[in-house]
Amino acid sequence: MANANRRALASFSARHFGVATLAHARSFGFTERQIEELVASGQWEHPYEQVYLIAGAPRSWQGNLLAACWAGGFRAAASHRSAAALHRLPGGRRSLVELTCPRWRRARHDGVRVHETNAIDIVDLTYVDAIPVSTPERTLLDLGAVCHESVVEMAVDSAENRGLVTVSGLRRALQRLGRPGRNGAGVLRRVLDQQYGRPAVPESEMETMLLQVLRRNGLPEPVPQYEVRDACGAFIARVDAAYPDLRIAIDYDSVKHHSGRKQLIVDSERRNRIWAAGWFPLTATVVDLKAGGVVLCGALAGARRRAS
Repeated sequence: MANANRRALASFSARHFGVATLAHARSFGFTERQIEELVASGQWEHPYEQVYLIAGAPRSWQGNLLAACWAGGFRAAASHRSAAALHRLPGGRRSLVELTCPRWRRARHDGVRVHETNAIDIVDLTYVDAIPVSTPERTLLDLGAVCHESVVEMAVDSAENRGLVTVSGLRRALQRLGRPGRNGAGVLRRVLDQQYGRPAVPESEMETMLLQVLRRNGLPEPVPQYEVRDACGAFIARVDAAYPDLRIAIDYDSVKHHSGRKQLIVDSERRNRIWAAGWFPLTATVVDLKAGGVVLCGALAGARRRAS
């Protein structure tokens, strides 16, 4: 076997997470007998029919995902939680290989979840790091079938905030794909309806959780990413959420971004400016939000009584 063939295939597989198919190997001059010998000697692994993992390449979740997609054939793509992981969205899971394809003829594999459907068109597919994957719009719709609605809301906020999707684009995807009974469509539709008319998008998962906690406690929806200004209209601060009519400002306190003496001083001065502008500042902590927001909602109830 020519060393040039080996080097050419090694270069190709290195750009594809150590994965190659039988068709790829043949195109680089390998015969089926040579391939069988490489598998038998342990130099190549054979996770799926006509798909190989080339020796020397580091193993990764992306490689496992790409191997499954290539095994799935035409229009097979990473989807649902695997697609969310590739798009770096909430709800993503690297521990699970999840894909959609028209027909899966392979044997069942542990850790691989396949959604068989003919309702996946080329317009629903894209590539991330050379891996075929459902578009962000299709991914958000599919997430509703496998994740809680609160996770889908976080994913929608993250995708919109990063410019991966628009609300109008998601509405069009729903109109095209969201037939009655389609898994995930109802969840995505409720999330979009709930966000209708919202003036801004939360900038982090925890800010979305803040809105969810307030909602679950029966409180009205605050305005996210609100700019607090003084009586003359001068900018004071932008807060994570606010009730402008009650002049209540809420910020999420991230230990990661708000630690250290210098940052403590900056945060205290900022809070004092909000106070001086006639607003009531409140802080939401990760511990309280994950516990249901009892402390925050209690403080907010007091602030609302004081403001009314």
